[in-house]
Amino acid sequence: MSNTSFAQRLAIRSALPRFSVGMRKTLTIGFLAPLSGPVESWGLPGLNGCRIWVDWLNRAGGVLMGGQRFPVRLEAFDCGYDGAEALSGARHLVQTHDAALVMMLGGDSFAEVRDYLMGQKVLTSSLLTSDLSPDTPYLIAPGESLPIYTVTAVEWIAKHRPEIRTVALCAQTDALGLPALAAYRAAFKAVGIEIVEEIRYDPGAASAPEVVAPMLAHAPDMLCWCTSYTPMVHAMTEYAYLQGYAGQILSCTADSYEQLIALTSPDFMEGFLFQFPDFDDPLLAEKAFFFNQPQAFYEEYNARFPGSWTAVSWEYAAILDIWQSAVERAGTVNSVSVLAAMRQLGEVNHAFGPAQWWGQDMFGLDHTLIGDWPVVQIRGGKARIVDFGSIPDWLARHEPLLRAEMAELGQLWHQRHGQGAGKACLEARLIAAT
Repeated sequence: MSNTSFAQRLAIRSALPRFSVGMRKTLTIGFLAPLSGPVESWGLPGLNGCRIWVDWLNRAGGVLMGGQRFPVRLEAFDCGYDGAEALSGARHLVQTHDAALVMMLGGDSFAEVRDYLMGQKVLTSSLLTSDLSPDTPYLIAPGESLPIYTVTAVEWIAKHRPEIRTVALCAQTDALGLPALAAYRAAFKAVGIEIVEEIRYDPGAASAPEVVAPMLAHAPDMLCWCTSYTPMVHAMTEYAYLQGYAGQILSCTADSYEQLIALTSPDFMEGFLFQFPDFDDPLLAEKAFFFNQPQAFYEEYNARFPGSWTAVSWEYAAILDIWQSAVERAGTVNSVSVLAAMRQLGEVNHAFGPAQWWGQDMFGLDHTLIGDWPVVQIRGGKARIVDFGSIPDWLARHEPLLRAEMAELGQLWHQRHGQGAGKACLEARLIAAT
């Protein structure tokens, strides 16, 4: 968040409810994400990053509220990307540990806990913007604007690789894969890249040959793995290599890309495009974001948790940084007050610079941050940022196209949230709007 005057902070605080009576001595952050299983690389590394953030914060004295410092404690629960486990974990974190914030990967695991966490008015974060809806008033997605940032890499390709005219893409059929598929579809159509094959697969059953072979049959200029999970990205990339593919590969993530290089070859992986940089990248050196020490964070992370850096190693910690700023300005951990502080105090800095709240028209809430997002390419065996693309600029030109693709795949909020305990409220809202 941007700096504000002391007078402005006082004015904001005076307008917000105060909950200082019985204030807890330690603030608990709940971490409810996959810490094992096929989605582990999008959970456990994020917990590791949060451990560094908490250690740094507590060494500085903790969160400052009302002239007092409060240490922060992390409580983690492994939901394995399973809905029933996620619900058990949510109840445990709220009822046993009184979590002030519950951090989640999102997607299918959030769908099972939505009604409980929102009913308890627990501030919750997700990495997936399409989790947002009018039925999630205490949910925020300030760290990663998945799937919308994926459009920036496609725009870069159209500008720098105009010879690429066709693409074959694939996506897993879950709450992470389908919104991403919609965004990639819209991005390719916006720049005139023809989709010659689209494969949707069951992430729990499909094999790499089953998915990639029909994609290769069309001899596309580019293969796109969308938001496939890390084990599948590795398997599909290796299969494409063994089949002699020599075109462009685009993926949302390339976690442990050093292993991919070892599985294939440096030449094959040269030019591989994705969206998540290493934090020792020279283009991040001048960025004022998160705790303003991206390289120090990266170095400590790799020293403490060697070989585990992924797309999410920093993302949950970046959310904590935004949460801390809002809590200190509101003077409370109350969800309503913290949300108000986030929204009312002007420009917010997310991981890669200034960002704005967005999402009302697409998801029913302006609870996600959009700004610039990096396009990353493997060059000489190392991930390097080649550009920062503007998500707001792309949406200003193509939001109707994205909306149409989201609707086609049933990913707009009223299409996804018409089931379960909130169905009656949703139907009443839709009737009232007609």
